[in-house]
Amino acid sequence: MKFSVIMILAFLPLFALGQQNTAPHYKIYDTKSQKMISVDDIINHMDKADVLFFGEEHNDSTGHVLEFAFLNKLALKYPGKVALSMEMFETDCQNVLNEYLDGQIREKNFINEARAWPNYTDYRPMIELAKTQHIPVVAANAPARYVNRVSRLGINSLQSLNAIGKSWLPPLPVDTLTGAYYEKFLQIMGGHDAMGGMQIYQAQNLWDATIGWSVAGFLKKHRDYKLLQVNGGFHSEEKLGAAAQLIKYAPKARVLNIACFADDNFDNPDWSKFSKNNAYIILTDPKLPKTF
Repeated sequence: MKFSVIMILAFLPLFALGQQNTAPHYKIYDTKSQKMISVDDIINHMDKADVLFFGEEHNDSTGHVLEFAFLNKLALKYPGKVALSMEMFETDCQNVLNEYLDGQIREKNFINEARAWPNYTDYRPMIELAKTQHIPVVAANAPARYVNRVSRLGINSLQSLNAIGKSWLPPLPVDTLTGAYYEKFLQIMGGHDAMGGMQIYQAQNLWDATIGWSVAGFLKKHRDYKLLQVNGGFHSEEKLGAAAQLIKYAPKARVLNIACFADDNFDNPDWSKFSKNNAYIILTDPKLPKTF
């Protein structure tokens, strides 16, 4: 509890800014109402949703503070009924993550054996809040060794894994989403020639499908929970990628998504240029220092 109080006090200035429509460090836009809103407005909208995808830029200092704010505010509004799911931990590390949250192992061992990201300090406040408040945390991502295997050998290569390996992945074969997501992936990769085959796209789909499957599995066991899913922006922008995969595994899941990123036009944004397929757009001040 002590850590939670300290962190809340440390971030109170930014929490307060979240109540204002013109916060100096970030701006939140509701694409449905077409107006600026606050963090609390999104929390209130969760009354009619099950999952809130927060699509981040991994080095966005303001985005990380906001993630903590969302988790904290959800925990306050829905005590004992909130969970955190993270791209930053892989499914085969779930037990290590649980051991740390239960106070069974040291943080040093947790960071090492759960293969925490190099910028783990960006996510540590959420993990420590989860630990003190007994908030379940889902290790949602596919093990990197299997993503690498797909990028080299293709999605069908997963069929040769043993039962233990397959248990850390969604049911095979994994659906490789086509249409808008494929076109978007092509664009960011620079076209077919730059992609060098379908394996990289298939690896991306394995990431997404595992996140969607992990979230769906949690929701199946905890039907009345509110879940905050944190991942890189591309995984859930426009409710594609992991968000679309979630709906395949849990068709009744009610999803909201946030696309959060620094923008050079932060001082005078043109909201019309952002996709309305995102429930919310959060722009952060690009002049603020990055975490790495």
